[in-house]
Amino acid sequence: MALWGGRFESGPDAIFREINDSLHFDARLALCDIDGSIAWANALARAHVLTDDENVRLRNALLAMRATIAADPQVPLRDGLGKDEDIHTFVERRLTESLGPLAKKLHTGRSRNDQVATDLRLWTRHAIDARLAELKAARASLLDLAARERTTVISGYTHLQRAQPLLLAHWALAYEAMLARDSVRFKDARARVNLCPLGSGALAGTAYPIDRYALAQDLYFAAPTTNSLDAVSDRDFVLETLAAIAITATHISRLGEDLVLYGSQEFNFFEFGDQVSSGSSLMPQKKNPDAAELMRGKAARTIGSLVTLLTAVKGLPLAYNKDLQEDKEPLFDAMDTLSLMLRVTPVVMRTLKVRVDVCRKAAEGGHSNATDLADYLVEKNIPFREAHDLVGKAVRRALELDISLDRMPLDELRAISPVIAQDVFSRLTIEASLNRREVLGGTGPKVVHTALTKAQEQLNAEQ
Repeated sequence: MALWGGRFESGPDAIFREINDSLHFDARLALCDIDGSIAWANALARAHVLTDDENVRLRNALLAMRATIAADPQVPLRDGLGKDEDIHTFVERRLTESLGPLAKKLHTGRSRNDQVATDLRLWTRHAIDARLAELKAARASLLDLAARERTTVISGYTHLQRAQPLLLAHWALAYEAMLARDSVRFKDARARVNLCPLGSGALAGTAYPIDRYALAQDLYFAAPTTNSLDAVSDRDFVLETLAAIAITATHISRLGEDLVLYGSQEFNFFEFGDQVSSGSSLMPQKKNPDAAELMRGKAARTIGSLVTLLTAVKGLPLAYNKDLQEDKEPLFDAMDTLSLMLRVTPVVMRTLKVRVDVCRKAAEGGHSNATDLADYLVEKNIPFREAHDLVGKAVRRALELDISLDRMPLDELRAISPVIAQDVFSRLTIEASLNRREVLGGTGPKVVHTALTKAQEQLNAEQ
């Protein structure tokens, strides 16, 4: 069935149907299309285009169809492929089979342009809400790890070189902070998703006296859109949502990369649970971090989806163009991909085994207390730049002696600077390094505990 054709003498070619028909992917919008149709029927009744009886009959038939599809989402594909151009066509055909000529009144004053824009906003709003719940679970798993390992010390890195000691909880909180920003980004994007384009018609607005505020309220939108030309051609809400997806996926990818590195035999900080690992078909000894690698790898798909739609819309003239049909598959795929990434994250974090002794040994290596020695010299009234240079020489000497700074003989340290005294060694321990960083945002044990508590309270308070 097609929703157009009176002007045409012949039907569409098979290859045109193949490139044009979208039911195979927009069947996902079925429930949204039905919800929008129920609201539109109510709007037509308020405008006295439909009688109350006609509205009730349409509503009941649409609700029955909705229940059928909710119970079996494959109905549109089984019944519609090869028959219907898109989900809108499917719904109208099924409604016509149920109600006869009355069904043909439903599309009065409505275009597929404002219809699909409404459907997609409804779907995106629901999908964002689902991702927010998954984000909350992923964040909770990072906070659980931080609480579980609150005293574990790990080496921090810059340029993948050992830098300074950190609490593992501080590391976990860093990723939770990223995902917390992602939650805010999704909520912010949702505000711009949550506008109702229905009633915009094809591009110029509907010719019927539709109360668009009441229509928006029926669909739980915050407000109607304000420009019909923009409303039917706007896909900013999809782009913004895709950007939020891509950024979130990139954060999970970075987490996956750290997990892969730290779980390697070269680092040996972590061991992955059997539940999220795989073996080799050839090498019996292998235990591969596949879940973490896919947390990293799948981000590429979401970034590709964002670039795909940006490229598709960058040169479109106003108003609607069929190019906009290309908005759905990238959005659907990106949402599915991010959902999978978010849902596997808590399992990975929950089953992660931390090798505390190995982590501490790494934190003690690499002369990670060099900055603390420089700070010690600063307290002895040596300018930091000079102290930095002196400690660099001390590190070079420690390398020659193949010992750590905290094990260098005092006379060797005093040869670098005579202001160094016996008390220096109490300043070069990991505990001293951590305790001196009790500043907001730092890795000191007290401030990390406070940060963990606040993050847990914030997460619990979020709706």
